Amino acid sequence: MSTRIAARFAGNAASGRASLVTFVTAGDPDPVTSLALVKALPGAGADVIELGMPFSDPMADGPAIQWSSMRALKAGMSLKGTLDLVRQFRAGNHDTPIVLMGYYNPIYVYGVERFLADAGAAGVDGLIVVDLPPEEDAELCVPAMAAGLNFIRLATPTTDDRRLPAVLANTSGFVYYVSITGITGTATPDFSKVAEAVARIKRHTDLPVAVGFGVKAPEHAAAIARGADGVVVGSALVELIRTSLDAEGKATEKTVSAVTDLVSSLAAAVRGVKK
Repeated sequence: MSTRIAARFAGNAASGRASLVTFVTAGDPDPVTSLALVKALPGAGADVIELGMPFSDPMADGPAIQWSSMRALKAGMSLKGTLDLVRQFRAGNHDTPIVLMGYYNPIYVYGVERFLADAGAAGVDGLIVVDLPPEEDAELCVPAMAAGLNFIRLATPTTDDRRLPAVLANTSGFVYYVSITGITGTATPDFSKVAEAVARIKRHTDLPVAVGFGVKAPEHAAAIARGADGVVVGSALVELIRTSLDAEGKATEKTVSAVTDLVSSLAAAVRGVKK
């Protein structure tokens, strides 16, 4: 399947470097600031943008991303609003891949067929839906692929060689390797084991492998870039949003730059590692 995601990873690989994938929650801390932030991410060095779909029960996420979802929902963000944000971003950026990441419940409530049509029209390139296992592919994964969207699957340290073929069967775009067991943003991975895990996954697939969970600093990003096709950073960015807010939880003039400054340093670290 030819998509912006495949093109971006292939182009960066041809240039001898890994890709930087950044995660923020749509609507955090409010829709206007969130749009400004997403628009600023490519210029700061983000190669792919994962956009969290706010949900009231984000069970796979640690406190930082849970709080970001709560802030977005409190500010009035919805799945429709998330798609509107993508549409507004696409008006000025036709190249940067956008992946929606989250949980199935909001999509189910929205209506799968309607959601896939609206997501494609808005300019979404792929989906990561963390609570739909391969056994449920007929629910969303197969229809998403038919609609031209990449369906990106998570692999973890506990995904053994017997399970991997099922996980990878309908995966496209890239494979997201979760480098720690547990929830997002709560531990630092053992970087010495990341390259080994990526190599094991690559024995089963030709897709790029991006590694996330626990990446907080440029040195972490560089360490992962040495052994992976992509580096995913999320909790560290949404935590910077939280700490930039004023006493009433509102955005300040530092909110966007706090995030883009870290993204710039992460991008420099990733691009400094030549394959």
